[in-house]
Amino acid sequence: MKIEKLLNLVYPPTCGICGKLNNDFLCKKCEKILETEAIYGVDKALDKYFNKHLYIFAYQGIIRRIILKYKFQEESYLYKTFVNFLLKNENFFEKMEKYDTIVPVPISKKRQKERGYNQSELIAKEIANSSNLRLETECLFKTKNIIEQSKLNREERQKNIQRVYELVNLEKLYKKKILLVDDIYTTGSTVNECAKELMKAKPMKIGVFTLAKD
Repeated sequence: MKIEKLLNLVYPPTCGICGKLNNDFLCKKCEKILETEAIYGVDKALDKYFNKHLYIFAYQGIIRRIILKYKFQEESYLYKTFVNFLLKNENFFEKMEKYDTIVPVPISKKRQKERGYNQSELIAKEIANSSNLRLETECLFKTKNIIEQSKLNREERQKNIQRVYELVNLEKLYKKKILLVDDIYTTGSTVNECAKELMKAKPMKIGVFTLAKD
């Protein structure tokens, strides 16, 4: 028996919105709620180290509450709710498949130990499993445990995030079309700093995907 099947027996899959048992982690009723919230934004980023930002929602209301649960309340299964909803929009998902490599924004070892998982990596891995994108988690690392960006203003965020990421194994990303994945986009400081580091591998292009934009 696969580990995932065993976990489903111990922790039955439930809808990430209402909590009712559901094998897709999203029931039809709550799927309609997410459909009313979905934006499917595609923003160009000409002044950044990445060229495009893809996102599903605005970071507000029920979406904000769910993402905060996912990120800070050990509700790790919620990545399946988000990705399963994403997969239902084929047109938007096709935009993501124009990339060939998917890289999650890393978190520090200390934060990983405290939280038990990297929320961006779970999303990236599930997307990779459902597409032709290759997941790469052995190139970009966060070398410092800094103050959480959510606790800082715009100017403080930009200073706080500088020089905290390191790129190794550059050859794995050389001339690749990279999709960088994070949960929330606020000022763009985090993903831009990551993209700046990824540029050292001379990729063909870098795009960013987040669940929501603030």
